Amino acid sequence: MKKLLLIPLLVCTAIWQHASACTDIVAGKKATVDGSVITSHTYGGNDTRIRVVHGQKFPLGSMTPVYYGLQEINGSLNNYGEVIGEIPQVEQTYTYFHSAYSHTNEFQLAIAESTLSQKDELQVDRETGKQIMTVEQAQIFALQRCRTARGAIQLITSLMDQYGFLPSCGPESEALCIADPNEVWVLEIVAVGKNWTPESGKSGAIWAAQRVPDDHIAIVPNWSIIKEIDLSKPEWFMASENYQQVAIDHGWYNPDSGKPFIWQEAYSPCFREWASGRFWLFYSQFAPNLKQWPDRKLSDPFKGQDAYHQYVEDVSIYPFSVKPEKKISVQDIMAFQRSTFEGTIYDKTSDPDWYVPNKEGKLVKSPLTTPFPTTAMRELLDITNRRNVSKGNYGMICQLRSWLPDAIGGVYWVFQDNQFTSPYVPIYAGTQEIHESYKNYDPEHYNPASARWAIDFVDNLMYLRWQDAVKDMQEYRDPFQQTLFDNMEATDKKAKELYDISPKKAKEFLTQKSNENMQSVVDLFTKIRDLLITKYTNNKQGS
Repeated sequence: MKKLLLIPLLVCTAIWQHASACTDIVAGKKATVDGSVITSHTYGGNDTRIRVVHGQKFPLGSMTPVYYGLQEINGSLNNYGEVIGEIPQVEQTYTYFHSAYSHTNEFQLAIAESTLSQKDELQVDRETGKQIMTVEQAQIFALQRCRTARGAIQLITSLMDQYGFLPSCGPESEALCIADPNEVWVLEIVAVGKNWTPESGKSGAIWAAQRVPDDHIAIVPNWSIIKEIDLSKPEWFMASENYQQVAIDHGWYNPDSGKPFIWQEAYSPCFREWASGRFWLFYSQFAPNLKQWPDRKLSDPFKGQDAYHQYVEDVSIYPFSVKPEKKISVQDIMAFQRSTFEGTIYDKTSDPDWYVPNKEGKLVKSPLTTPFPTTAMRELLDITNRRNVSKGNYGMICQLRSWLPDAIGGVYWVFQDNQFTSPYVPIYAGTQEIHESYKNYDPEHYNPASARWAIDFVDNLMYLRWQDAVKDMQEYRDPFQQTLFDNMEATDKKAKELYDISPKKAKEFLTQKSNENMQSVVDLFTKIRDLLITKYTNNKQGS
C-alpha cells in the first residue's frame, strides 16, 4: 500500500509540482470583517516578477498574439514566451499587473488560479490537439478587457470555446476564482481531449461556474468543488452547452439513472490526499461545528506514519462553500496560507526521526527540525512528503473594496519566495510602476537587489538552526507586517483626499507608498540575513 501511495511522487516534474501546489481561498463581502471581497492564490508559476502593463489603444482590426510559456522566465520582462496563435485585439486595453499568473487590474477585477486533476481521456497537449488558449493567457485577456467577474467569465469561456483550452500544467484542468468588489465566482475548465480542431464546430472546452454567496468562504486546493448545477438560476450558475453531454458520451453519467448530475464526480479522477488535507484543514478551522470532520490532530509523533489507519474521505463531505463561524480577515487568510499543518498528522516537524536525546537523556526536537525538509533531508530521515499549504514561489491576496475608488480600493497583497517567511506587501490598484526589486529575479544568478533573492537567502540561512532562526526571523518580520496594516488607514485617507482633487496625484502617491514598502522588504531581509549568518555561522556550531 505504501508503494502505491508513493507512485505520484516518483513521477513528479516541476509542472506536476505546480499542478498540485496552488491553494485559492475566496470570501464574499458579508463574510469578511471589513466588507471587502477577497480572492487569493499561492504558489504561482516560475515568473515571480511583478510588473505593471499599462493599457493601450490599438487601431481597429488589430490582432494580438497568444503566448505559450507565460509561466516561465523567458528573459526580459517583455518576453512572454512562444507565440502559438493570435486573436482580434480590442481598441482599448486596461492596465494590469503581470506575472506568471496575472492576478488583478486597475478596476479591482482579480483572478486566482488553481490547477485541478482531470481524467486521462480528456487530457491534451500541444502535440495532440489544436487548442491554443492556456488559462494564464485567458487571465491576461480578461484583465485587459473586463471590469467585472461576470464579464471575465463570459470572455474567458468564449475564448476557450472558440480557440480550445490548452492545459499548461500536467496536462490537467483548471479553476479560476474570479472576483470584483461585489461578488466572487469559481470557474472550472476541463479539456475536451485530443484531436480537437476549431473547424470541428464543437466547443474547445467543458466549463462550469458557480457564484460564492456573499456570506460564504470557499477553498480550491487543486480539486474541483462545483457539484450540482442549476442553470435556471443564472445569477448563481453558468455552464458550457456540453457540460453534461461529454460525461454522458464517456459513460461517466447516466441521465436515466434518476440521480442528479454532479460536476465534481463526473470530471474528477480518484480523490488525492494532497487535496483532502487542505479541504480538511480549511473547513475544520473556519467551520469546526458544521459537521463531524475527520480527526487528524496529532496525539503522538508516530500517528502521522500510521498509513494503515489513515484514509482519504469522500470529497462529497466538503461543501462548495460555507458560512464561516466568524468573519474572516486578510490576516486570517495569510495565516492559513502560511500553514504547515502544525499539530496534525501531516506535520513534518513531528516525525520521530527529528527527535534527539538532550543532556538529561530526554528526547527533544533537533534544532535542525524544519517543516520544509529538502528532498535529501527527507530521504536521509525517511520523512513522508506531505504537502504543506505553505509552498512558496510567489502568491497573493486580493482585497477588493467597493466603497473606495478602484485605484485605492484594490489592494494586491503580494509575497515572494515562501509565504511562511516572506511578508505580504500591499500594492494598490492605482500603482503605476513596481519597484525594481519586485521586477528583478533570475533564478540562475543571485542578486542582492532582488526581493525574491533577499527573502530566499534568509530562507536558506534558517536551515543552519531552523528552530531558533525562525524565531529570529519572525521577531523582525511580524512587526513589519503589522506596520503595513497599521498604516493602511492613513494611506487610504490621504489617497482619497488627493483623488478627490486629482486621480493622477492619488496614483502617484500610491505608487510612492507601494514602492517604499517593497524597498523596505529588501532592507529588512538584508538585515535579517546579516543577523542569521552572524549568529548561526558554522564557526559557532561546535564540532
